[in-house]
Amino acid sequence: MKKVYFLYMGLLCLIFTGCRYSNVKQDNNIEQKVSHLINQMTLDEKIGQMCQSNGFGGIPDELKTALRNGEIGSILNEVDVERLNEIQKIAVEESRLGIPLLIGRDVVHGFKTIFPIPIGLAATWNPETVQQGAQIAAQEAWSSGVNWTFAPMIDISRDARWGRIAESFGEDPYLTSVMGVHMVKGFQGDDLTREGSIIACAKHFAAYGAAEGGRDYNSTLVPLRELRDVYFPPFKAAVDAGARSFMSGFNDIDGVPATGSKFLFRQVLRNEWQFDGFVVSDWASTYEMLAHGYAADKKEAALRAINAGINMEMFATTYKENIKTLLDEGLLSEKTINQAVREILRVKYELGLFDNPYVPEEKQYQFAKKEYLDAAQKAAVESMVLLKNKNKTLPIDKKVKSIALIGPMANQMYEQLGTWIFDGDSTLTVTPLAALNEYLGESKVKYASGLAISRTKTNEGFAKAIEKAKRADVVVFCGGEESILSGEAHSRADISLPGAQEELIKELHKTGKPLVLVVMAGRPLTIGEISDYADAVLYAWHPGTMGGKALVDVLFGDENPSGKLPVTFPKQVGQIPIYYNHKNTGRPANPASWTHIDDIPVKASQTSLGNESHYIDAGFKPLYPFGYGLSYTRFAYDKLTLDKASYAIGDTIKITVELANVGEHNGTEVAQLYVRDLVGNVTRPVKELKGFKRVNLQAGESQKVKFELAVANLSFYNEDMESVVEAGDFNLWVGGDSNAQLMATFKVE
Repeated sequence: MKKVYFLYMGLLCLIFTGCRYSNVKQDNNIEQKVSHLINQMTLDEKIGQMCQSNGFGGIPDELKTALRNGEIGSILNEVDVERLNEIQKIAVEESRLGIPLLIGRDVVHGFKTIFPIPIGLAATWNPETVQQGAQIAAQEAWSSGVNWTFAPMIDISRDARWGRIAESFGEDPYLTSVMGVHMVKGFQGDDLTREGSIIACAKHFAAYGAAEGGRDYNSTLVPLRELRDVYFPPFKAAVDAGARSFMSGFNDIDGVPATGSKFLFRQVLRNEWQFDGFVVSDWASTYEMLAHGYAADKKEAALRAINAGINMEMFATTYKENIKTLLDEGLLSEKTINQAVREILRVKYELGLFDNPYVPEEKQYQFAKKEYLDAAQKAAVESMVLLKNKNKTLPIDKKVKSIALIGPMANQMYEQLGTWIFDGDSTLTVTPLAALNEYLGESKVKYASGLAISRTKTNEGFAKAIEKAKRADVVVFCGGEESILSGEAHSRADISLPGAQEELIKELHKTGKPLVLVVMAGRPLTIGEISDYADAVLYAWHPGTMGGKALVDVLFGDENPSGKLPVTFPKQVGQIPIYYNHKNTGRPANPASWTHIDDIPVKASQTSLGNESHYIDAGFKPLYPFGYGLSYTRFAYDKLTLDKASYAIGDTIKITVELANVGEHNGTEVAQLYVRDLVGNVTRPVKELKGFKRVNLQAGESQKVKFELAVANLSFYNEDMESVVEAGDFNLWVGGDSNAQLMATFKVE
């Protein structure tokens, strides 16, 4: 039966009501200043604002000349504040118009004080923790002269092979939107002119996380409806939160490189979403349109990028070399150039650069304050996800006589920091070994790496590690992957534990001692088989500067793990892509009819396998579902109620559930709200996350948890590419992960 449609636009404005930074619908004073400045600028000076140069490692004469001539609008990868102040002084005091520079740097999950990698931050399911981390990173970066960061990365990431999944907030549009918004707020604050505020950059627009096969820089094949329903929402949320810059992706979408896409940057970002900040290309992505086969030469690449709406070119020189020629040949209009420059200058004024271009001497190099380190430790604690805890192996008894600490990640000051830590100070790092020695005393800690690094394939260090394990009461194995094995250009086809780690774990298992597996990694790893050899599994991601202290607090129960997975964990790589909010298909998998490959009778008929959507070897379930995470206590959900049975388009659904801590420890649960639209004009996901709350409960305590869900937030793009909420039946669940079973139903009329 055909449903009634309710057209709804601007969905995310409602989802994130109250978190809009201001999109700075411009005050006339700034617009007048920008217009006055543009009217005075020569073409060379305008082109200069559209060019970003890489750091020079000094101030050579060629740089001084370019600055005096107004030929550079931004510099990246320079973090010496004295040098940057001098560079700004040349630009401001010695150039004709005195336009200050934007100073860009990848400040992704910390500057000197390193927080967990973004996917680890997402595992906290705590937006306030994400915002605090970004704020601290901004303060440290600002004190080094940086005023613009290339973060947050809010690409939806459903393929664990992709190295940059480490830099993402995972697979879900809602969770990514919430975390992205709070990272923007942390970087920018509520006043860009305030000391310690830096410009955020939402990247990579769009669908870069869908790189084919998980191979970085690869093509993305994403239908338009999926773009709008899945990949666009975090970016729309970033616009509404006031992100003042965007970055294009390296990928092409349906044959059009993102850097040359008028659809992305003119139609969607500018016209539909009314974004009025500026857009920067990714590193040389303008020039790379030649390799894509989308531009014949640098001139055509520059033309395509500028006309698409890319205001500033990062590193490459196609703009500098070709804009004049393009104007002379009538291929490019001066109006387009003026608008591009206007959007850059507007943000420079908003940042207060014209009034305060320098970092005062007394404010320089403010790093690693105690409150920064404490915040990093708290974030690391919250990011850790307890995946297995057989026979209550954890927490470890504080009266334990000895612990064997084994593994290649147990004492790696640099590696536990993770990807994108150009400015991270590894000397600040507290490793698990250092933290354990401090907590128990060195006499109780028996340490042997067993493997020099995570990729070591020889067993030369096994004997010493096994000997240490035999003389200990508990074995803690810290494994995973070095930081270089994830991040940009570090995709992996095999995402199991690298090197000989699994072999060593099996040997440690033979000792009969309780074995705790701690994984430090930049992605979900296929640890299903090897986790059978461990009594407990704790996923610590790359936890950052204070990861060791955080780990010890969790291992001994001073902190109760509360992390939840922001991405589905596959059993084996062949299941990828696997994500919770998939479509049902016409033949959904059925556990009652699925038959494992080893159980198939010889010469069986085809129907014996169920004829449904699954793998005969890996089945259809993941190793761990999205939203999953254990605690040292147990939580129970009950009495799920809705305030009404049916709702209209303008209504808000009020949901109440009773959450009880029925275990023996105090703890924090992340209660998660999921919805399914049962019948749609186009097929809908089996579940969609629509809300979550962190709830602290004492042992034995219960609490009524309340959610509110605007009916308008049930919208999607229908067959005619209209954003609608449809009348019909819905299921709603609340629980501790995406497999939540406590369900209610409602109608939209």
